[in-house]
Amino acid sequence: MSDQTASTSDTRDTDGLAGGVAIVTGASSGIGEATAQALADEGASVVLAARRVEELEELADRIEADGGDALVVPTDVTEEADIDALVETVTDEYGRIDVLVNNAGVMLVEPLERAERSNLRQMVEVNLLGLMNLTHAVLPVMQDQESGHIVNVSSVAGRRANANFSGYNATKFGVNAFTEAVRQEVTSQNIRTTIIEPGAVDTELPTHITDEQILEQFGEMELPTLEAKDIAQSVVYATSQPERVNVNELLIMPTGQE
Repeated sequence: MSDQTASTSDTRDTDGLAGGVAIVTGASSGIGEATAQALADEGASVVLAARRVEELEELADRIEADGGDALVVPTDVTEEADIDALVETVTDEYGRIDVLVNNAGVMLVEPLERAERSNLRQMVEVNLLGLMNLTHAVLPVMQDQESGHIVNVSSVAGRRANANFSGYNATKFGVNAFTEAVRQEVTSQNIRTTIIEPGAVDTELPTHITDEQILEQFGEMELPTLEAKDIAQSVVYATSQPERVNVNELLIMPTGQE
């Protein structure tokens, strides 16, 4: 971590990301990794949260080699003790939390008749409950500082349901509903919320799938995809707006995806 963070609370640019502090979950790969890099490029101190420590440390090294500031905090969002430790570590180190990007997620799609209950439980615990619990833990910090921005990475699957995606759909519809309700609760407190809804993105999410028939179908699909950096830039766009602007929702589809 560089010396610039010692004065983070004094250098916060309220109409930009420079001097701010951003937590990114699921930062070890894909959208989370790209988002952390993009926020660091804009001058934010980024807190890298995920389970895979080696990948987080490699990302932190790259960010710091580019002159940025990064803090690795190994975190399993399904563990409440990890969530509380993450928030405590960040506030002890920086004294504030300006942006929370709830990105951690799993996609265990399968027909309900063949679904493993453990897969359904894992999606709820990671995609929805972990997001809710971390938001709950961070919110008092943002309320005390009278500012903050909560970005929840949902999916086009949070807008429309599809066969074989029932469990995943349920979690992403839940993310959308939760975020909108929280927005109504905190918008008068100068706290902003944004839902990011990607379409198909080239990430490791499909590798989570264990159902062989679904995996085969995915392998045969010729679907246009976005890159993780495309979603990262949407997060930068939403969080770098003047405080009077709340970008409530962004649906981002690759050209050619129906």
